[in-house]
Amino acid sequence: MSAYLSIENVGISFSSDKGTFRALDDVVLRIAKGEFVSVIGHSGCGKSTLLNIVAGLLQATEGGVLLEGREVDSPGPDRAVVFQNHSLLPWLTVYDNVRMAVDKVLSRTKSKAERHDWVLHNLSLVRMDHAKDKKPGEISGGMKQRVGIARALAMEPKVLLLDEPFGALDALTRAHLQDSLMEIHGRLGNTVIMITHDVDESVLLSDRIVMMTNGPAARIGQILDIDLPRPRSRVDLADNPHFNHLRAEVLRFLHGHAPAKAA
Repeated sequence: MSAYLSIENVGISFSSDKGTFRALDDVVLRIAKGEFVSVIGHSGCGKSTLLNIVAGLLQATEGGVLLEGREVDSPGPDRAVVFQNHSLLPWLTVYDNVRMAVDKVLSRTKSKAERHDWVLHNLSLVRMDHAKDKKPGEISGGMKQRVGIARALAMEPKVLLLDEPFGALDALTRAHLQDSLMEIHGRLGNTVIMITHDVDESVLLSDRIVMMTNGPAARIGQILDIDLPRPRSRVDLADNPHFNHLRAEVLRFLHGHAPAKAA
């Protein structure tokens, strides 16, 4: 597999009043262009820390990240992040929240009319073009997350980084957004890294699942290939023996690495 995104021997430590805390240790992961990778593990295993290093929001203490052979050392529009909190500006409309990012990133490559059409196109991808004139306070939590995803996609990033984007949503809304994300990934072929606690979500969406050991000094404990054919249907997979086998593999890993306090 050719490495489009390379995480090379990444480790990170934080200083505190109690001494040095080692969050990640010698993490090595290589991701191909267009691959959908989920990172799963118990709370405190450094999943979001790893994502923030890839995003350029944190600097690794050792090792580093390469995207198309170039070192990642700061945030950039080639890596768009969608957090659990949608982070929309409440005084702007849905359209303007996306347009602001498009104007910032694409003003040199697209005309004003092209940027307008591009905003509408990306809102249409997440089925939010009908609400373009509404403000965040007038739409549901799931709709806000759709807008956040549209804003990230509209920046034309090389890598889409998702930090538990559906974690705060109810089960039905989460399922709808998972289906939308599968459809978008199938259509666009984005390279995606998603942090999740949801085992079913990771198996349904991913090409590979990266399972982290517990912190401190968390590492990659196992990588599971998800060889289910695409496109995928959650209904068809519900009683699929291979889906359930893959799901059980993740559960076995997580159970075997349960935090000590849960024992």
